[in-house]
Amino acid sequence: QVQLVESGGGLVQAGGSLRLSCQASGLPFSHYGMGWFRQAPGKEREFVAAISQSGGSSYYADFVKGRFTISRANARNTMYLQMISLNVEDTAVYYCAATQYSVPTNNPDYWGQGTQVTVSS
Repeated sequence: QVQLVESGGGLVQAGGSLRLSCQASGLPFSHYGMGWFRQAPGKEREFVAAISQSGGSSYYADFVKGRFTISRANARNTMYLQMISLNVEDTAVYYCAATQYSVPTNNPDYWGQGTQVTVSS
C-alpha cells in the first residue's frame, strides 16, 4: 500500500520559514518523480515545485522561485520543501505527489493527505 505522509506544516509569521517533509512508503521511491502542490481556500490546487527521480532536475512555479527549495533523500524515501520569506498568500494545504518515471503534473499517480501551512501577517 502506497503512502505519502506530509509533515512540517504549521503557523508562521510573514517572513518566516518552514520545512515540509513527505515520507513515502510502499513504492520504489527512486523510480518516482516527486512534487508539491497547494490549495488555498476557495482556489484550485496549483503546482508549487517538482523534482526528478534522481534529484538532478527541479522545477518551480514562478511565484516561489528564489523562496522555496525542493530536495529529496532517496536513501530515506523522503522529499522536502524548504520555504523562506513566507507571505500570507502562501497559506494553503500543501500536498505531496508522486509519479512513476516522470515529474508529477496535475494528475500524479499518488497524492498525500496534505499538511496545512498558515502564514499570519
